[in-house]
This record gives sequence, structure tokens and C-alpha cells, in this order.
Amino acid sequence: MSSVLQPAASGQDLESPSTVGTYRPISSHLAITPPVSVVIPAMNEAENLPYVFRTLPDWIHEVVLVDGNSTDDTVRVARELWPGVKVVGQRGRGKGDALITGFEACSGDIIVMVDADGSADGNEIVSYVSALVSGADFAKGSRFANGGGTDDMTFVRKLGNRVLCALVNGKFGARYTDLCYGYNAFWRHCLDKIELDCTGFEVETLMNIRVVKAGLRVQEIPSHEYLRIHGVSNLRAVRDGLRVLRVILRERSDRRARHRAERRSPMLDSVRGEAS
Repeated sequence: MSSVLQPAASGQDLESPSTVGTYRPISSHLAITPPVSVVIPAMNEAENLPYVFRTLPDWIHEVVLVDGNSTDDTVRVARELWPGVKVVGQRGRGKGDALITGFEACSGDIIVMVDADGSADGNEIVSYVSALVSGADFAKGSRFANGGGTDDMTFVRKLGNRVLCALVNGKFGARYTDLCYGYNAFWRHCLDKIELDCTGFEVETLMNIRVVKAGLRVQEIPSHEYLRIHGVSNLRAVRDGLRVLRVILRERSDRRARHRAERRSPMLDSVRGEAS
């Protein structure tokens, strides 16, 4: 990590092992950063994109817009707002599928997930990146950490999120204050350790569980979630809550099976081999 934080000589660029890019001054508490890719999954979000792009820092290395077969002007608006935007067509359906598609298209060393509905403030990205260059592997946004907040959660969703979060903390030894939130950032190498294989809104929960199972260093970042500006969310509290619960139970079952395999006596294997 120290190689990331070394200052560049005046007028020179630094090279990271995986990406060649220019390290630029960011803020008073974050002098330099490796290349940052921002992934924005979007379907028919043309009206919201101006609000989203308005808050994105100009030092971002690239913006990857994953278009979910929009029937409005989402792609055209994105290209007008950010001329260098990388537009990728989504192959399947669902938020998880869109994010996986976007991650594969990223070239930055750090990847940030941002929703396209205007609920996330791009100015917070500096806090996520600061946590990563300071030693974290995964910077997880939290609406319920001290300094965070939300304008867009009903009582039922808050209750469901709290129960599911407590379940993950109890079953996997995490210390999360928020579970089902899509504003996160991580080093690109984390993708090799948290293979993603779901397509829906439960993708954030899957990521949160697997970073813990992989032993990655996680830091929560206080974040404020604003109301969606235009349109209606595809999120359905009960339906998607059940999908999240299934992911938790599946990951717990997989963990138990792995632990049983690790505890199995090698002498038993040899006896079984002789018997066969």
C-alpha cells in the first residue's frame, strides 16, 4: 500500500501495477489517488443523470455507464454530460447483472458503485477513496453510521434492513450498521476474492458477506441517501427482502460445509481410499 501513497515528482505520473494513470491532488486530506472508476447502472434514468453527474468529482479516471436497454435518452444524456463516459450494454437483467457487467469494463484500480436515481452524493466519493488508500480493502457506505442518514426508507424497509443486518453480523462475525445499500467502493483485486453470481438487488448483501468471508479489511463510510428525483424505483421491499434472506442462508450453508470439509480427518480419507 505504501507504493500507492508515494508522492510523484512535479510534472511526472505514477504507475500502478495494473493501471497506468495520472495521480492527481484530490483534497486537503487526500493528496493523491490511483485511477478511480465509477460504475453507474442505469435504465431509463435520463432525467436523473444530470443530478448524478453534477456531483461527480472531476478527478475521476472514468465513468462506466451500464445501460439496461433504456428506451429513453439515457445514453445520449450521459454522453453529453460526461463526454468520455464508457457506455456498456447490459447483457442480462437485474442490478447484480448490471454491476458485474460494469466491473468487467473498468480499468481503474479503485471501483465505486453509484446508483443512477440521484439518491447518492458523488461528493462523498473522496471519503470512500480516502478509506481505501489508508488501508481498507472495501469501503462500505452506511446510512446508519454516525454522520449518515436517509430520506428514502419506509419503516418496513428500515426494520427489514435492521433484522437482516443483525442476522449477517451474528452469522458471519461482521459489525455492519447497514446492509442493503448500494454505495460502496473497493480495490479492483477484491473481485478475485468475492466471486459474484447473483443478478438482483441482493448483490450488495452478497458482496458484504463475501468480503467478510474472504477476510478483507472493511471500513464503513457514513453516507446520506436522498430521495429518488424522478421515476419510480424497481425495489420491492418484501420480494427483494426474501431474496436477500435466501442469499444469507445460502452463504451460511456454504460456510458450514466448508468448515466441515476443513475439519475432516485426513486419516478418514486414507481409510476410505483403501476401502475403495
